[in-house]
Amino acid sequence: MQTGVSGESMNTAGIGFVKTDESSHFPGGRAIREVVFGLHDGLITTVAFLAGVNAASAGQRMIVIASLAEAFAQTLSMGFGAYLSTKSERELYQREIARERLEIETMPDRERDEMRQIYRNKGFQEDEVELVVTRLTADKDRLLKAMMVEELGLIEERFDNPVKVGLLMGVSSCVGAILPILPYLFLGLREAFIASMSVAAFALFATGAGKTLLTKKVWWRSGLEMLGIGLLVSAAGYGIGHVLGALWY
Repeated sequence: MQTGVSGESMNTAGIGFVKTDESSHFPGGRAIREVVFGLHDGLITTVAFLAGVNAASAGQRMIVIASLAEAFAQTLSMGFGAYLSTKSERELYQREIARERLEIETMPDRERDEMRQIYRNKGFQEDEVELVVTRLTADKDRLLKAMMVEELGLIEERFDNPVKVGLLMGVSSCVGAILPILPYLFLGLREAFIASMSVAAFALFATGAGKTLLTKKVWWRSGLEMLGIGLLVSAAGYGIGHVLGALWY
């Protein structure tokens, strides 16, 4: 660490709490994350369900009705779950900001001491500590941002609209759930099962490959990974359905 930092060379960018330029990041990253997760969950859950009820020797009419009911319930569950989790995350962040702002207003000396200790622990020399603390405490908003990062570990960020997140998750989950059900509306039971598993396998591989837009991993490896998970879950669902069907009937 360079010591003897002057006031001219020390600026807030070096302290680590200012916003950074995110232009290099994928602009639709969060939306794609919700879509990929929704599709994945919808596909996996429905494929396992279909495999199970097929193995249990349920009639085609019952399979379609039960699968559509499961898809509808899952859509609502995923959508509302995403909405509530996003809303709660934003509310928690806002609550912590309000609490920290109140402490800065009512206990400024204690906040200064906390900031001094934080930078001592980072290895700053005393003159550097005083320089940083003086700079921070000269602006309450600047001090608030620093305390949020250094004391609470919360990074300033833009939170997505909970309604938008819920809709994205719900719709993508619904699409993922409906795809494996469609063959049962047009084909016989045996043909529908084969077609359903084939459609699901293709969709799982495509979803896994598609998420590499975010992860920047090898697309075919990511696709095979998601396909493998789908096959494992389907086999488990089929096995459980077969056992329960044998016991029930």
